[in-house]
Amino acid sequence: MDPFEKLSREKLIFYLTVPLSSIIIFSNLFIIIGIACNRQLHNTPNYFFLSLLVADLCTGITLPFIPRMTLDRQLDFKHCLVMYIFPNFLFLSFLFNLVMVHYERYLCIVSPLHHSQFWVHRCFPLALLIVWLPPLLYASLPAFGWNNWVEPSAYKSSDSNETFLRSTTSRNSSKEDEVCSYKQVFPKAFIYLEVCGLVLPAMLSIVAMMGRVLWIARKQLQNICKLHRAVDRLQQQQKPSDHEQQLNMRYAKCMAAVSLTFLVCWVPYIIYQLMSVTALQTGVSLPNSTLYIIMSCTGIGSMAVIPLILGLANKQYTEPISRVMLKLRNRWRGGQNNRDITL
Repeated sequence: MDPFEKLSREKLIFYLTVPLSSIIIFSNLFIIIGIACNRQLHNTPNYFFLSLLVADLCTGITLPFIPRMTLDRQLDFKHCLVMYIFPNFLFLSFLFNLVMVHYERYLCIVSPLHHSQFWVHRCFPLALLIVWLPPLLYASLPAFGWNNWVEPSAYKSSDSNETFLRSTTSRNSSKEDEVCSYKQVFPKAFIYLEVCGLVLPAMLSIVAMMGRVLWIARKQLQNICKLHRAVDRLQQQQKPSDHEQQLNMRYAKCMAAVSLTFLVCWVPYIIYQLMSVTALQTGVSLPNSTLYIIMSCTGIGSMAVIPLILGLANKQYTEPISRVMLKLRNRWRGGQNNRDITL
């Protein structure tokens, strides 16, 4: 890749990721402050959500660097490992936290009277360790030897009579030849295992839990509608009641919101994963294409928006900051009115 083409792709990554990263960072800080300021939210479910927000905040910080992982760079082995392992760890921890939050809320809906007796609530430190430690261990496997890193040819000189001066100069010159690439850090088996063994099961589990929750909500709605129809028959009313129509409308809105969230947040990431796996299987250089860079930026960025949707939809999380903003706005308006009166 020539320097001009590499620079143009870095600019594309910058323009796509920096605005989205800024929105993710400030929105997460907004919700985190809201939870910290409201003592009524200091409980186990919100602690799980707070852990998810921290992971999402870290993902937002590293978002501009994740698409750059497809570009080759001149780095030594240690810096190359850090560049690839750290963003991968943060993304996997974000995915694990997302699964844990959905699992905890799934238990609350399936068993509303006994959810506090499950291990997630009784062993909160263990559950929190599960969502952070396994991603760290798996992402660190390339640092423990599971990589394709090949030392430059200057390090492999078999001439036993080579002088120390010549060895030193060859090592200094070889540093310029060290190319840091994701192919050298992540073997194909590592990528396949991460996608098919971690990412795909996590996505399927979230979809299954959401489907189960919607099915439970539908069954409860049908039972409520049956009770309303029985009451209407006693009152000799043939038309459905207004309350029944409101319940059906709420369920329809909920289904529309879930479907829209899936299309906006999950579909771009699924397409990005399919393109990655296809590139590995066929050997096509998709990581160097502009389309792949766009899909990687939008796919990972859309995944990071999911906690923001869950957080901003809850008024309890945003109420403290909203009050502060309202007070500041009232003070500013009051100061403007005083100035007008003075003039």
